[in-house]
Amino acid sequence: MLTTTSLRSAIVDRFLHYVTYDTQAVENSSTYPSTPGQLVLLNLLAAELRALGLHDACRDEHGYVFATVPATSSKPNVPVIGLIAHVDTSPEASGANVKPIVHRNWQGDDIVLPVDPTAVLRAAEHPALAASLGHDIITASGSTLLGADNKAGVAVIIGVAQYLLAHPEIHHGALRLGFTPDEEVGSGTKFFDIEKFGAQFAYTIDGETLGHLEGETFSADSMTVTFHGWNTHPGLAKGKMVNSIKVAADFLSRLPRDRLSPETTEHDQGFVHPYVMDSSVEKTTVKFLIREFDAAKLSASETLLADLAAATAADWPGAHAHTEITPSYRNMKEVLDRHPQVMEHARTAIRRAGLTLHESAIRGGTDGSRLSFMGLPTPNLFVGEHNYHSRLEWISAQDMQKAAEVIVELVQIWEEAA
Repeated sequence: MLTTTSLRSAIVDRFLHYVTYDTQAVENSSTYPSTPGQLVLLNLLAAELRALGLHDACRDEHGYVFATVPATSSKPNVPVIGLIAHVDTSPEASGANVKPIVHRNWQGDDIVLPVDPTAVLRAAEHPALAASLGHDIITASGSTLLGADNKAGVAVIIGVAQYLLAHPEIHHGALRLGFTPDEEVGSGTKFFDIEKFGAQFAYTIDGETLGHLEGETFSADSMTVTFHGWNTHPGLAKGKMVNSIKVAADFLSRLPRDRLSPETTEHDQGFVHPYVMDSSVEKTTVKFLIREFDAAKLSASETLLADLAAATAADWPGAHAHTEITPSYRNMKEVLDRHPQVMEHARTAIRRAGLTLHESAIRGGTDGSRLSFMGLPTPNLFVGEHNYHSRLEWISAQDMQKAAEVIVELVQIWEEAA
């Protein structure tokens, strides 16, 4: 087990620098990546990796940065393992002019963010924070998110690479490092070249609480429900106008109130979530996120919405409804169950690093969901992110160090098992 704080210091220094880059992703962009700031950081990462001695490090035309940490093992059959993190931050909170603050040796007092005194982290409200007494807690200043999701993962992966290069006595196979854009807007794997990446198995370093391992996600689709009405001059509308806004409102009022919504579900319960509406008298569209851990239930939810839309339109003479489904991602457990060693080696690594293992399903998705179905089985390892997509985002420097320790154990376990 690593005991030095030098690894932590190197990781934290990198992280504090990376978060100052504005890499906020945006939806519905005509470019890839969706914002130019992501390329600025990705170019920096490629240069830093080359400076470490990873001479094959490069950024491709889509923004992906790949690099190789050479094997130190003489065994011929050690699988190539990938370590992946994304550089973009959420559209839900500003990522510009991030000013990170390190609250050293935090002793349990309220953490008041200076730019907005109403933004307060309290141990009583955040159990993971309460468990981090004595840690160096890193926050932003109160007007932006921090960017630990997922620049902490980036910093940890590069810190591990630097550590392994300095310690060739640690036996491991070849490692492929991958840094991606636009994960937060669902496009992180859009141009990811599995063959070029060259790993047989991989891990995203993008999880939350210390010791957590995630090998299951929602299965997800999006669905657009469109209601068509008929517009005419409102002063002459009697018996002619069909207001699609009212039809859509009626439809939404018929959704279950005590189930099948984000605000009424938890654990393994799925939901249908209307999140965007574009409306006019003539035409109104409602966009839904549909989530279930079981793909069969996903189909049932879609049928429910389609039937409900048709029934609503039928109650408004002259209106009609149309539904369209767009597949998003599927539960990566379906793939990971066929490669049990990927999860088992991660479990062993967490325990060997002296941590208590916690396994949970993600009520969301990761790049690992799509990568797994693209042929690269990829569960998600913790890095210590908390309150992501929020101005109250925080991370512990000690947790980042432990994430690095787990990865160092993990690459050795793969070598030992070969």
